[in-house]
Amino acid sequence: MTDARQPVATGGCQCGAVRYAFYAPLENSHVCHCRMCQRATGGLFAALAGGALANFAWTRGTPAFFPSSNLARRAFCEKCGTPLSFHYEDETARMYVTMGSLDHPERAGIVRQFGVESRLPWVKFCEDIPGEITGNSEEEQQYLAKMRTNQGPARE
Repeated sequence: MTDARQPVATGGCQCGAVRYAFYAPLENSHVCHCRMCQRATGGLFAALAGGALANFAWTRGTPAFFPSSNLARRAFCEKCGTPLSFHYEDETARMYVTMGSLDHPERAGIVRQFGVESRLPWVKFCEDIPGEITGNSEEEQQYLAKMRTNQGPARE
């Protein structure tokens, strides 16, 4: 069955096996500098853009999923390894995709930075974009206290 709605933003993996679409404008485009996002993307930060889960669909193929913690899972292409999305398990209303997997990432301007306590000191960009320290509020601290990571230990 195909979705009759017109996509506003599309993207997918390197090999084309997995594709997705958003049917409403992207929201809350941001970067996250936390160690979990760095390790999940293999990069210096994760650049993510998203929207309501109701406005998102996988349109070709089915991604594989890794539960990066007991609170969130990340989708990737099993064939080529492209990181594709991030989704909190108990917050089913939002889906975030990696901005690099968007067909037009230039249309998703960054509005926030998260996990700035883990930003590498030599990463210089977006200095004028507001940033937040992970666990800065009591509500967030309580939420994160429930997190159990499934990422492997760092090897020295």
